[in-house]
Amino acid sequence: MKRIKGYSLLVVCLTLVLVSCNKSDDEAKVVLPTNLATVVTVNEGQVNIQATANNTNYFSFMFFEGTDSTYVEAQEGEGSYTFSSSGTYTVRTRAHVSFAYYIEKIETVIISLTAPIPGQAPTTGYSTPLSYPGYTLSWNDEFDANSLSSDWVYELGNGNWGWGNNELQYYRQENVNVDNGILTITAKEELFGGYNYTSGRIKTQGNRSFKYGRIDIRAALPKGQGLWPALWMLGDDITTASWPACGEIDIMELIGGTGANDRTVHGTMHWDANGYASFGGSNSLASGTFGDEWHVFSIIWDGNSIKFLRDDIQYHVMSITGPELTEFHQNFFLIFNVAVGGNWPGSPNATTEFSQSMFVDYVRVFQ
Repeated sequence: MKRIKGYSLLVVCLTLVLVSCNKSDDEAKVVLPTNLATVVTVNEGQVNIQATANNTNYFSFMFFEGTDSTYVEAQEGEGSYTFSSSGTYTVRTRAHVSFAYYIEKIETVIISLTAPIPGQAPTTGYSTPLSYPGYTLSWNDEFDANSLSSDWVYELGNGNWGWGNNELQYYRQENVNVDNGILTITAKEELFGGYNYTSGRIKTQGNRSFKYGRIDIRAALPKGQGLWPALWMLGDDITTASWPACGEIDIMELIGGTGANDRTVHGTMHWDANGYASFGGSNSLASGTFGDEWHVFSIIWDGNSIKFLRDDIQYHVMSITGPELTEFHQNFFLIFNVAVGGNWPGSPNATTEFSQSMFVDYVRVFQ
């Protein structure tokens, strides 16, 4: 179906108004594009459009998903967008002479996604290589065994006032599982140890710690109000210097919840600068959640800075050259956990679905 903006009569009226307002002859004699045609292909959630038209300078595409819309502009007539869920959606293609002069075509697409099975890891997503130029793989865990390796230590209980954050879960070894090459940490709504929720938390403290390099962690994350998955690091001297003087590097944190929360991750650093200090950034998916597919969360850390990446997209960097930042020039160990509730995410509510799992495919340290 081909339509001119606001219907053809509106364009005629617009042309007459331009003439009556003494606009230039060029404006009065605009020749609109013709023969707009599109080829639409759908691959899972991704919609690709190839558009052609006569007498056009560029094309634009609008993809409507719920109350959101995404605009794509292209000279060559190619546009694409990935929808986050199954359904019937509207897409609009325009062939432009200029921003104000165009013809358009409105179409519908049907998206049918194979949703991840609840409680199971996704089968598709982003991945990173086992080698980088200038780096050596110094340690990794691909979780290929049928149990957690001796590099890891379980942390149990609720810690000191909810691990310092008023968290609501009781950490148990039983909530951590390794099978089929995947580490799974599951948060459950269940009574244990006087708490309403259980989850898992593991660390490499005393076994593996690192100073500088690149760290890649491929993971899929839980979602929902009150869920707080994290892949992070603390300085080796935490037992003597305490926090935050030991330093903290949050490679990835997600504060679950509807809207942007379930599709936004945070990378943050914490330290002691004559008092508590922190600095962070965030990165959001255009659609969907971080549990729909695998994503790789990384830092690149050297003597000058720490850079934060999601799927090799750098979204945050902090210089660590100042004299008040000595914390970040020592060894750090890894911590993986899924918290429930706490000062930052708040408590679960009626919309939160349990159980929820964080899946980790691998962790790799290059130095």
